[in-house]
Amino acid sequence: MARAPFELAGVRVAPGSRAQIDVPIAKLYTHAPLHIPVEVVHGRQPGPVLLVCGAIHGDEINGVEIVRRLLRSSSIRRVRGTLIAVPIVNVFGFVQHTRYLPDRRDLNRCFPGSEAGSLGSRVAALFREQIADQATHIIDLHTGAIHRTNLPQIRAQLQQGSETAAMAEAFGVPVILNAELREGSLRAYAQSRGVPVLTYEAGEALRFDEWAIAPGVRGVLRVMRLLGMLSASRRRSQPPAAEIANGSSWARAPIDGILRPRTRLGARVAKGQVLGVVADPFGNSEDEIVANADGIVIGMSNLPLANEGEALFHVARFDAIEEAESAVESFQSDYEPLPDTL
Repeated sequence: MARAPFELAGVRVAPGSRAQIDVPIAKLYTHAPLHIPVEVVHGRQPGPVLLVCGAIHGDEINGVEIVRRLLRSSSIRRVRGTLIAVPIVNVFGFVQHTRYLPDRRDLNRCFPGSEAGSLGSRVAALFREQIADQATHIIDLHTGAIHRTNLPQIRAQLQQGSETAAMAEAFGVPVILNAELREGSLRAYAQSRGVPVLTYEAGEALRFDEWAIAPGVRGVLRVMRLLGMLSASRRRSQPPAAEIANGSSWARAPIDGILRPRTRLGARVAKGQVLGVVADPFGNSEDEIVANADGIVIGMSNLPLANEGEALFHVARFDAIEEAESAVESFQSDYEPLPDTL
């Protein structure tokens, strides 16, 4: 029996073909229509329906490039199942270079949304109904917030032996954070439906970080192989070892002033170690920021200007700290930029 076409937003995509679809979401003040761009790659053979999406936060643009390179990859020409690729979910924020929607709501706190709610709630409801609800698996691509950068990491709610845990291991980044669900997020909504979902965090908002983009592309392809959507790699290489963090916390600015970091992203730190110093412009008042636990720096501020209480260094804690340090060092030393042509 021939496989049925895949339908999204009223467009039918035949087996063995792909199509770009503009999903209407709203209108600008000028009455000009606004759309979420989607590409569907519908394989000839049955399999999972994987949603890969970026820029739910409009300024987190590394995911946009990850999706572009994924769609150009020769590997997906013979995909089994269906790939739904959405480079830009929050088109409002993307155009305005901002994390938020015009009503200042965070789209990733609006799920499942409502057709009769605020702009954020309505966009979330439309994205859910037209796109997300068709997925059997989801990879949501993020970066750090503006002026903050993240070490490549996977965030997921992990249960031993679960498909989510297997996807997280297959992705191939050095750190997996067993993260609690945030109410209103796409991850929380998908998890409530029993859909395995990963959040990939890497790099900084409003910039392309090649060291974050290339592992993201490789990670998505590895997950697709795990799910049987792609044939096994001829290289037969195992993904880099990853360590699961059992918790994390932010070290915050003790005073207002100018930050001078004493550590770097991916570094191993010990409890009580000085991570940085905050001082006034004259150096008359100076205070140290110290680590409150042994761990690995998985996120940090790139902006030297700090207000008292501001989160500056994100430290993840591990039961096996030596193994975590080795995983990060191996990832950093083995990294080679991925050719743009794939």
